[in-house]
Amino acid sequence: MINHGKNIKIFTGNSYPKLANDIADIIGVTVGESKVSKFSNGEISVDINETVRGTDLFLVQTLCEPVNDSIMELLIMLDAFKRASAGRVTAVIPHYAYARQDRKAKARQPITAKLMADLIHAAGADRVLTMDLHAPQIQGFFDIPVDHLEGVPIIAKYFKGLSIPEDEIVVVSPDIGGVKRARKFAEKLHAPIAIIDKRRPKPNVSEVMSLIGDVNGKRAILVDDMIDTAGSIVNAAEALIKMGSKEVYACCTHGVLSGPAIERLEKSPIKEVVTLNTIPVSEDKLIDKIKVLSVAPIFAEAIRRIYEDISVSKIFHEE
Repeated sequence: MINHGKNIKIFTGNSYPKLANDIADIIGVTVGESKVSKFSNGEISVDINETVRGTDLFLVQTLCEPVNDSIMELLIMLDAFKRASAGRVTAVIPHYAYARQDRKAKARQPITAKLMADLIHAAGADRVLTMDLHAPQIQGFFDIPVDHLEGVPIIAKYFKGLSIPEDEIVVVSPDIGGVKRARKFAEKLHAPIAIIDKRRPKPNVSEVMSLIGDVNGKRAILVDDMIDTAGSIVNAAEALIKMGSKEVYACCTHGVLSGPAIERLEKSPIKEVVTLNTIPVSEDKLIDKIKVLSVAPIFAEAIRRIYEDISVSKIFHEE
């Protein structure tokens, strides 16, 4: 798939080696030799067991549970590669953690999305490849190039394959902030959109206030960037059923699925939950309602384009 004129190498930490291997297989290379372990006091130790001098290097490390270990592995590996004279180091981060705190919503709050950007840059990344940031403007927190992939085309393609009649679909944004995402998704399915107005009395808790749009007699598809404890999405689904929706589907790019998420989804009126594998979904979470789609092909294509210095955005135009 790739012209190996320059040397390309793909490495991974411990967060999701399977995804890194899937990406490497598509590109036609093997994942580099490295060992990430811990000292007895919990500090992370990294050994890179092959030369990386002058290479175009891609470090695939999604930031999932245990999140703080995944972040430290990423930072320490970036430092190791930079000190080993790698040519260009791209941090491939399918799920970018700490992105929810992207502004000061009230006094004395941190902006962790910016802090993460500073850490990744300081550790030695020359560019970042990620998917569906919590807010697209987080790209501006970086002082290095960011290639921002979208999960919507992969999920839209799946829903087209379900052969639901077009005139019965309505795409629903579970909050005001997700309207742009919902609109892009709706355009691909040639469907109208609806918006749920909700408020958050405290973190990971949401209440549905009202609905903008018509969902009566329709099959609703809830679109979000992330499903964490599933409280918001389940509340939204229950509200849609009360307002006359025939069926409710839910989809997201990042299936965090923490705490009571699986139990809530199991009991909810949602017919199917479609997520991408930017975060590994463990066997115990793979209930019948959950469908996981792979992001390996789109990341492999983006890596090929970065490596060959051609446009990454054209991936979506070609979709």
